[in-house]
Amino acid sequence: MALPLGLAIAVRHLLHRRRQTVTSLVGVSLGVAFFIGIASMMQGFQRDFVNRIIDAAPHVTIKDEFRKPPPQPVFAAYPDSAVILSGLKPKDEIRGLRGARAIIDALERMPGLHVAPTLAGQILLRFGAKDVSANVTGIVPDRERFVTKLEKDLIVGSLDSLYTAANGLIIGEGIALKAGIGLNDMVSVIAPSGVLMRMKVVGIFRSGITLMDNFDTYALLKKAQVLQNRPNVVNRIRIRLDDVEQAADLARSVEARFGWRTESWQEQSSNILGIFVIQNAIMYSTVGAILIVACFGIFNVISTVIYEKTRDIGILKSMGFREADIRRIFVYEGLMVGILGMLIGWALGYGIVEFMGSLKFEMEGFIRAQGFVLYRTPRHYVISGAMAIAASTFAAWLPARRASRLNPVDIVRGAA
Repeated sequence: MALPLGLAIAVRHLLHRRRQTVTSLVGVSLGVAFFIGIASMMQGFQRDFVNRIIDAAPHVTIKDEFRKPPPQPVFAAYPDSAVILSGLKPKDEIRGLRGARAIIDALERMPGLHVAPTLAGQILLRFGAKDVSANVTGIVPDRERFVTKLEKDLIVGSLDSLYTAANGLIIGEGIALKAGIGLNDMVSVIAPSGVLMRMKVVGIFRSGITLMDNFDTYALLKKAQVLQNRPNVVNRIRIRLDDVEQAADLARSVEARFGWRTESWQEQSSNILGIFVIQNAIMYSTVGAILIVACFGIFNVISTVIYEKTRDIGILKSMGFREADIRRIFVYEGLMVGILGMLIGWALGYGIVEFMGSLKFEMEGFIRAQGFVLYRTPRHYVISGAMAIAASTFAAWLPARRASRLNPVDIVRGAA
């Protein structure tokens, strides 16, 4: 089957300058392939981290603090006056969520969420000659299993052992490795309040999040209150939603209703999510730079062809070719390089992703992983292909526009 005349001319032009065409083709292919590989790696890590955060931590946390400190009485009484206060000391009061029971009752009446009260604080774990600083969270196991996946993360022991042991304690795997602590070992726990308690390790968990595994421990809420010398005090209310996307809206409404600082998982992880935005910007910039370089190659090829074929263009226009027909010929050339580069880039990108997926190594940072965490999706192929075709077509359209405006009379006179 014969090709349309305009397409046949475009193919002839590209084949005439094979070296330059191949160079442009390689640039487009590498841009597409690198985009697929880098996007798969970066978004795989990002999605895995977010999923682990969502699974391991509560979606919303109510804290015993205010987003803005309450105004001093003198400022409230004279808001527009020139008043200066100095030497102020914070009010001496026991911190904690006042009215926690009423808040929990109100939240439990809302559909699609689970609530767990906790008391968080710092401790020093002493095992033999080893001292390890850690965070302790007092929990109610029957509520905790519906708010976090602590029970699923246990590699030894059980969550219900906190009920049966006299002073049970669940520790992270990182703490166990640093101090050489094993299941059923007795450790000394010292709180900033001065309370010393002998506790039995009834569980060890591995969340895959390094910070949690290296510093977090869990005890019964009542035991944590005794340890912190804060009887009947709760300083955190943790909430898990059936629809995780509603976390930010719920946090705003709860804070507006009760006044206490309420953070969604997005706000608590905002620094990490901000890094992800920067990563994505770097990824798109890198791939865009590769495609821009490839487009300069396409621009150069087509500009050279136009310069060499100026007389042929004049002949074609004198034969009745319109400006749109001339322009279409050279746009076809860029489009063909883009499509062919896209297809080759897809194959190379698939190979890069599968190669990275076959690599196995220990990686520890924000999270623990064995090898690259990859995200495979047709969306990466669609985006990279669209970028390649759009860039190639635009690079071809610029010289094609100039070629279509050539006057055949001037061309013939110039040749004469």
